[in-house]
Amino acid sequence: MGLIPEFTETSVEAIVPAVSRVRNTFITQKTKPIEFRLVQLRKLYWALTDNEAAIVEACKQDLNKSVYETYISEIDWCRNDALFVCKNLEKWAKDESAPDIPLMNRLVSPKIRKDPLGCVLIISTYNFPVQLAIGPLIGAIAAGCTAVLKPSESAPSVAMVLAKVVAALDPDCYGCVQGGIPQSTALLDQKWDKIFYTGSSGVGKIIAKKAAGTLTPVTLELGGRNPAIVTRNADIRLAARRLLWGKFFNAGQVCISHNYTLIDHEVLPGFLKELEVAMKEFYPNGAKASPDYGRIVNSRQWNRLKDMIDNSKGKILIGGTMDEAEKFLEPTVIQVDDVNDSLIVDESFGPIMPILPVNDLDQAIRIANEVDPTPLGAYPFGNKAETDKVLLKLRSGGASVNDAWFHGCMPTLAFGGVGSSGQGSYRGKASFDAFTHRRSVTTTPGWMESLINVRYPPYKGKLAQLQKMTNVKPNFDRDGKVKFSLVSFLLTLGAQSTLGGLARYALVLLATIGIQQYLERRSKL
Repeated sequence: MGLIPEFTETSVEAIVPAVSRVRNTFITQKTKPIEFRLVQLRKLYWALTDNEAAIVEACKQDLNKSVYETYISEIDWCRNDALFVCKNLEKWAKDESAPDIPLMNRLVSPKIRKDPLGCVLIISTYNFPVQLAIGPLIGAIAAGCTAVLKPSESAPSVAMVLAKVVAALDPDCYGCVQGGIPQSTALLDQKWDKIFYTGSSGVGKIIAKKAAGTLTPVTLELGGRNPAIVTRNADIRLAARRLLWGKFFNAGQVCISHNYTLIDHEVLPGFLKELEVAMKEFYPNGAKASPDYGRIVNSRQWNRLKDMIDNSKGKILIGGTMDEAEKFLEPTVIQVDDVNDSLIVDESFGPIMPILPVNDLDQAIRIANEVDPTPLGAYPFGNKAETDKVLLKLRSGGASVNDAWFHGCMPTLAFGGVGSSGQGSYRGKASFDAFTHRRSVTTTPGWMESLINVRYPPYKGKLAQLQKMTNVKPNFDRDGKVKFSLVSFLLTLGAQSTLGGLARYALVLLATIGIQQYLERRSKL
């Protein structure tokens, strides 16, 4: 415990002045210069590096997380994220030329500015306690916001290390609040310019309702009852290995992992054999003795998972051993026969892998849509036609084809839910965008007054003139069918715009010149 101080809650009375400090700092424009943001991101990188031994120990204490998993999913993930953002921030923060602007309106120089949203609140959760706190904070810093971080009290050792990490940043711009419901409630009573929450759907609804009262925008990264679908044409060995890894990484405490597996009954026996082979390979001395297998975060979550197994009518095929004192729950595979089984209808968020046999792919898609029409992830295994069918007929926040949440392993790929699994996304550039307001700006020069005189009263005689300047004619008839125009085709060479047509004519001209020069050289030979 020498590396990590004892968990101490922030007093509720200290929250208002802490929030006022970072809000007042934002008003001073201190965080807007790009160089200031870069310096803070660099300090964050070194704070993570300086505290990496404490992070490893804290993740061990809170989740029995292995050193390997701690580095790849917490420390290195966040450090690489900070470096990626540092490398690209100046490019992202530059003004953009506004797209799709008519020629007449280009005279007012329309552009998109990237303004920080303001003072933001980040509330994180316990399963990846560093990544899910620091990842959004990187986005907030990059965007030029000030921020208050509220780590999860369910991972108290990590929470205290995170306080040390945040303390390495400018204290007037960034703060850390420790505690549970009283502190979260006090934070939500403050006015924010953005709230970023990662956690359960139940708490997400409370936060969204509270934010709606002040019209505060939110990003909600929630969970879902995510399906894996294994067809009769899938590579059964790869499906078993990849799904086993995806379900039992971090002792199953992964919001994006599959909650249940729908598998064609014809390949179920072979799939179960491959699961057993993979289990022995991954944990040769058993999961309990393995230094690579974690534990459930606390007794409340352990008992919840035990109750889910006890209430299931399914049959345990692999695993099932439990030890409450160690908060150990062995990787457990259970075959269920009812879509209403407790292991299907509820999100387990633990090392439980229910398997439901199906007759065909259509039945699997129908069940998945009934269980949760908007899960956080979807994982189809099969040939291309089958996996394409799943992606077409099943919505989800993200998807990994023939793999378990590989899309969630890429720190530069936008990540987020849809519907009940969340709203908004982050990671990489999406993190910058999550805390940025895209502000449209035009500048009208004085010499344009005669051109825009048509907008001033009196309007008599001006409507026809304005319509002639601005109205566009449709290229389709009343039945919605596109009308072919030979003149339009010749003018644009089939492009969808005048600029596109000019570009095509330029290419034709260059090709003509090149061919002509080639023929001239040939004639001289």
